[in-house]
Amino acid sequence: MLDYQKTRHAQFDDVRHSYSTRDTILYALGIGMGSDPLDRSELRFVYEKDLQVVPAMASVLASPGFWMRERQELGIDAVKLVHGEQAVTLHAALPAEGTVIGRTRVTRVVDKGEGKGAIIQTEKKLFDAATEQLLATVEQAVFCRGDGGFSKAGGGDVAGPALAATPDTEPDHVVDMPTRADAALLYRLSGDLNPLHADPDVAARAGFPKPILHGLATYGVTCRALLAAFCGNDPSRLKSLRARMSSPVFPGETIRVECWRQPEGVAFRARIPARDVTVLSHGHAELSFS
Repeated sequence: MLDYQKTRHAQFDDVRHSYSTRDTILYALGIGMGSDPLDRSELRFVYEKDLQVVPAMASVLASPGFWMRERQELGIDAVKLVHGEQAVTLHAALPAEGTVIGRTRVTRVVDKGEGKGAIIQTEKKLFDAATEQLLATVEQAVFCRGDGGFSKAGGGDVAGPALAATPDTEPDHVVDMPTRADAALLYRLSGDLNPLHADPDVAARAGFPKPILHGLATYGVTCRALLAAFCGNDPSRLKSLRARMSSPVFPGETIRVECWRQPEGVAFRARIPARDVTVLSHGHAELSFS
């Protein structure tokens, strides 16, 4: 059973992460940037001349790794973990290369009840190693399907505010984003080497007909769509991005990003029209329209 006290107060060493322009370009290629090599606005993310960084890359920098799986004393059933929600808030532009420091803490451990699972929420602050400038705040919620009921032994946090639901109206703007058949093999080189995204045998044991795309890759593709549709591919105009992971994507599928323009930004969801499945929901991006 999940140990609330040990999980809630888990300690993390600072993670120092040095990356190069090659890593920045590889991340952008992994979410489909540069699929049209003549698109000059996307070329700025995949070519070292005046290189810019996709804001969603903050999710993969200086992270503490698969700590819920590695720390067996926490009592977490790692086999049943599901990535639930992801949010990135930008405080400054990410450098195209350099060294950053990630400082992670657990912010909530919520008991949904026996047989219903638990939610672990974490926060990572990303700092420039040279200046200590805060670059980004990355929040993540993980749904632990096998770990509900621990509050009977004492402990448990109140759930945080729920994400706003996607509007129940026709979207104002739609962007179709095709993905490559080898998208997961390319994206995994940005750090997530889980064989579920590469090995057909592992995918089959998990109940999938083939390897699935990383949830953070879907999140990155959606970030790419919003940058193109509303920001003129200027990353400084995207201030924050949050969404709930709803269902997996198979590499090669087209992700349709449906958007609703709002005074403070854009509400969105991502779907796979071919299967009539929503893969990201409750999405919201804070951005500058001009």
